[in-house]
Amino acid sequence: MTEASQPHRRRGPKSLPKLPLSAFSPPNSGTAETFLPPPGSDVQPEAVIDANVVSKGDLQLTLAQWRKEAGQPLVARTRGIVLSLTAAELKSVSKELDGDRITSVIVPFDLENPEPNLATVLTLTSLPTSLSTVYKGASDATVEGLRWALKRDRPVDIDIQAILSDAVLEGFEDTLTKSLAELPKIPPIVLSNILPPPHDLDLPIVKLMNHPEYLAFQSQIAALSLFPNVYIKFLPPSWDAPTPQTPYPGSPVEEAEVRILKEWKRRIKMYLSPVMEAFGYQRIIFGSSPSSSSRGPSNAGDWYEIARESLTELVVEKEFIDAVFFDNAQRVYGVEV
Repeated sequence: MTEASQPHRRRGPKSLPKLPLSAFSPPNSGTAETFLPPPGSDVQPEAVIDANVVSKGDLQLTLAQWRKEAGQPLVARTRGIVLSLTAAELKSVSKELDGDRITSVIVPFDLENPEPNLATVLTLTSLPTSLSTVYKGASDATVEGLRWALKRDRPVDIDIQAILSDAVLEGFEDTLTKSLAELPKIPPIVLSNILPPPHDLDLPIVKLMNHPEYLAFQSQIAALSLFPNVYIKFLPPSWDAPTPQTPYPGSPVEEAEVRILKEWKRRIKMYLSPVMEAFGYQRIIFGSSPSSSSRGPSNAGDWYEIARESLTELVVEKEFIDAVFFDNAQRVYGVEV
């Protein structure tokens, strides 16, 4: 195959802008008594699709738990969720759930050994369906498994549960390229566990800007963005720590809580910024459930507030915010295929 026929292959990292550390530091508006949001952080999306809600085994319990965690501010704006469930649960989804609130369902498959009858199972509901899998390393089997999924002509979620070193990135790019070769139509491919990526919270943020791992992350994100049908999910990070609670403006909070919250947002913005630069606003999708590899609990409502404030403190354009929290998920998951 000629180079011209592979427009998604890497040509080299994009040149990303160097931002000062102050760009990731909101004004010092928090005190031990009150918490006041920095300018722009009160901007709300017009509507929300939560594109990553993972079933806990009981569908009704999963939805009830999500509503409880999400809280009224998020529930009021939510127009649908993308629900991840097993093939067995899919058989009853249309009977047990309110389809008007379910944008799509995602069914997991084994990347190295997809079940042949799974394609038939996906037709058991009238809701839009897609596939998800876990990537841990390159092999001939992963190429064949991913190609099998892509040939179903449905969105494919890939949870990257491997440290994204240059070698791992090369292997993943090679897997994508071989899987996509000569496909007549390429469905959306949605990557998770890289925005934000796994990270050591003990690393001082003043050292993060020029740290080799952060510089490598910028280059790797730029390379992945050259695959035009690849999207990035904006999920709670796998930082081996619980997502901090977000206080309402004016509510009493402890100084330590404010410090932790601001620290998380600064780090998130440092990873969010190069993804925004490389992927643009039309290829980032919000979701509330973390990667299955995460050992830190996360509350849907808390993560929504942190994700929203982090994004709106970097950009205040309403079109961008609405795309990340609603439009992109509706376009990728909301159309029956």
